[in-house]
Amino acid sequence: MRDAFLDIDRRVTAAVPKDFALAPKSRLEIVPVPPYKEKTEPGGYYQGGTPDGTRPGRFYYNGYDLRSRYTWGYETLFLHEGIPGHHYQISLAQEDTTLPAFQRFGGNDAYVEGWALYSESLGPELGFFKDPYQMYGHLNDEILRAMRLVVDTGIHAQGWSRDAAIKYMLDNSAMGRSDVMAEVDRYIAMPAQALAYKVGQLTIRRLRSEAERALGPKFDVRAFHEQVLMSGALPMAVLETQINEWIGPHL
Repeated sequence: MRDAFLDIDRRVTAAVPKDFALAPKSRLEIVPVPPYKEKTEPGGYYQGGTPDGTRPGRFYYNGYDLRSRYTWGYETLFLHEGIPGHHYQISLAQEDTTLPAFQRFGGNDAYVEGWALYSESLGPELGFFKDPYQMYGHLNDEILRAMRLVVDTGIHAQGWSRDAAIKYMLDNSAMGRSDVMAEVDRYIAMPAQALAYKVGQLTIRRLRSEAERALGPKFDVRAFHEQVLMSGALPMAVLETQINEWIGPHL
């Protein structure tokens, strides 16, 4: 598992300059989830480094109950948690000392997780998901994000039990039981977080589509990504205003 993620890291790092002019100074380490908490953690997650780079950002992969883990989601998971997902967004913000502290270190799920979901969608243009199993894993993760909305609503508005939510996710995806249990427990504890993911992702993708239509051949994806990332975590309405103001002078 570790070697697979190290290989993906190498390939992503080589590919991202195609879509990104900015890159954080902070390194990214790839490490296993500590044994004391691996049972209840998701398949992977990110921990930000320090602003001065003395501690790098870390992508944690979860090897608990290894037989229940599938390899087909590795590329999608790394794009989300590592590069260009959380590692780029969080590191670039906190390294920018011109921003006020609340923009460097604060955040909201719609922006932070919306960016990470959007980053997953960049896989094909960065040369990933060519392996049909990795594309299958990507589509399975898209199903997961839809199921989360159902489970969140079921638990908090329709009176679903934990067991009913687990059964629903097992019946409607290819996820392993350990991952499903971690997801259900997460949305018992964090109402509406799943909704924030999708609101952010759809907003960023819509803003890119609008910029592509408005600018035509003048559209530069590297410049668009710089606009999204250059101001730290923004409310979606503020991000939309910023992108519209960026489009205007280029028309």
